[in-house]
Amino acid sequence: MQDKENTTHFGFKQIPTDQKVDAVAQVFHSVAAKYDIMNDLMSGGIHRLWKRHTISQSGVRAGQKVLDIAGGTGDLTAKFSRLVGQSGQVILADINDSMLKVGRDKLANLGVVGNVQYVQANAEELPFPDNTFDCITIAFGLRNVTDKSKALASMQRVLKPGGRLLVLEFSKPETECLSTIYDHYSFRLLPFMGKVIANDAESYRYLAESIRMHPDQETLKGMMEEVGFERVTYQNMTGGIVALHKGFKF
Repeated sequence: MQDKENTTHFGFKQIPTDQKVDAVAQVFHSVAAKYDIMNDLMSGGIHRLWKRHTISQSGVRAGQKVLDIAGGTGDLTAKFSRLVGQSGQVILADINDSMLKVGRDKLANLGVVGNVQYVQANAEELPFPDNTFDCITIAFGLRNVTDKSKALASMQRVLKPGGRLLVLEFSKPETECLSTIYDHYSFRLLPFMGKVIANDAESYRYLAESIRMHPDQETLKGMMEEVGFERVTYQNMTGGIVALHKGFKF
């Protein structure tokens, strides 16, 4: 029997804590090539509206420095690059080298060059000095982190005083009816689409399970406050299927 103190969840399974990073990495190595296509199919394109709203809440302007954690294929980075201009900088950080390569190629094809840097990094141990960034975002990545509190504390450390963190993540539906419909979609249709489009039902089954294991809106708000973020708020979108948490460092 495994010692619960040395295990963590990987979807609905319990695995040794020191194996989770590699397990999650394997999922994203598998899905990287089809990641953007699947995002559009899974959300009906609505993920673009969620990300657009996140950008609108960032307060980012020319000359600032932005960290896009778990930035994957670069949707947020591309928009931040235009906002900060050539006098600013955006760092797209991801723990997975396959996702970074897809993101780098995609942004190069879009002509996003010059003010973007790519860094392979673990959110729990960000390799940046204290008080570096004006804004930090993590979109659909926090639920895959092994120690979420440690990651949030790492983000708080590298954020400048006056800066803000934006966490865009799947969350808990606001009604039982929506939750039932969402469960049916997540555990039946999502793995099926993963099999047909990406030839990988298991990775998309894990992604559905990881959403259910993620802290709910109020719990995540409390976790952010515990590591020092202030004026923490969240906004539900699409009935709570997704929530945007915002916190400041003062």
